[in-house]
Formats: sequence, structure tokens, C-alpha cells
Amino acid sequence: MAADPSFRVSHDATASNTLLCGFAEYGLAGLTAADYLVEQLELEKVGHITVDQLPTITPFENGTPRHHTRLFTSDAVDLTVLVGELFVPPFAADPFGDAVLEWAEDAGSEEVVVLSGVPIAHGPDDHRPFYIASPDYQSTYDLAAADVTPMMGGFLDGVKGAVAGRGIDSPLRTCVFTTPTHPQAPDAEAALRLLGAVDRVYELGLDTGPLETFAAEVSTYYEELAERLADQEEERPLSDDRMYM
Repeated sequence: MAADPSFRVSHDATASNTLLCGFAEYGLAGLTAADYLVEQLELEKVGHITVDQLPTITPFENGTPRHHTRLFTSDAVDLTVLVGELFVPPFAADPFGDAVLEWAEDAGSEEVVVLSGVPIAHGPDDHRPFYIASPDYQSTYDLAAADVTPMMGGFLDGVKGAVAGRGIDSPLRTCVFTTPTHPQAPDAEAALRLLGAVDRVYELGLDTGPLETFAAEVSTYYEELAERLADQEEERPLSDDRMYM
């Protein structure tokens, strides 16, 4: 039997009050939002997380490799952002969540926030951010004034579920900001809704213009793609194979 996965956090700076995380999940909304925060707030890489006993990836850009899970911060904002490009499978979610929360607590952080899209059936009125937060997080921030709605019911799984579950009994405040997301990746519109929630709660003064432009381009692309597929189906009806519905 393979050993349980283990995670190690390396960090070269004092932890911020808030650790905000975005992971590789369905739609990539949380990961896109976290990466955008790093860019817009001009955060600097100060650490990373390594993992044993899991299939790993090594992202690269312009020929240069980087760690798949990285920590960023700055003296200008009381915020550390975790950008996690490694997909963490369900069986490894608990130890990963434990490693993140234990490090955050030991490093002096007071809260851990996860940004995450959720693949649920929804209508246009549900295109807004929701929260699932520990009671002490809810009492610390005026979430209603920030126009973030409590998610009425359901279940959290994966890393966000592990963080929220551990937060019930942890001295750390925990919160998951979530919003419905679509299968196209990245779902930039969902990322914008998550960023809007973070911006209003933490009063960051974000400029989301570049991401709004990208979201419009992505939306136009998929609308055109859907039209082309519809045209093709009219010309040559697809077989009624329900395996993929």
C-alpha cells in the first residue's frame, strides 16, 4: 500500500493575518482569482508547498519551471495568497488541508480563506458570490454589507471541505467564498465574482478591468463556439448518445 501523501511548507517571510487560497478545481475560478490578486497587488513569491506520494506537475513559463503551489505576500497588504496549480485528489484533501492550517496557525495567521467555484445547476440570479464561514469569521466581517450571501445548504468536498471542516474546531477563522461556475476553463466571470467578494470584504481597491476584458473575450468565444456547434448539428445531427449528458 502506498504511503499517505505528505506536504511540506517552505516560507521565507512573516505570515500575514489572512491566508487566501485558490486551487486547481473545476472551472479554475478560484485559481484564476488568486493568480489575479498576485498580479494586481504586485505580491512577491515567499514560499512554496511540496508534496510526496502524489502524481505531481511542474508548471513552466517562457522556458522556466516553477513550484506548483506557491505563496505570495507583500509589506503593502496584510494578505498572503496561495496559488495552487496542483490538483489535489479527494483522498489527499485532508492531509493537505491539515498542512495548510497547521502552517497558518504556527506562522501566526488568524484566518484562512478559500476561493472556489462550484459546479451546481443554477439560473442567472445565482451568478453572485456566496460564503460558508466559521461563526467567528462571520462576526468579524459584515458580509451582508459586502453583498455576499450565505450558501443555504449542501456539502463541501476536497480541500475547501477539509479547510471548512477543520475550521469548526480550529482557533483559525475560516471562510470559503464560492460561486457557480461553468466547465470552460478558466471561468473568468466566476473569478470576477469571487474577486468582487474579496475586494469588498477586505477593501483592497482592486482594478478588475483587465480580467473583465478577458471574461468578455472568453464569453464571446464560447458563444461563437456554441453557435458553430449548433450549425453543425443542424447540418448533420449528432447521435443521441446520453453517456456524456
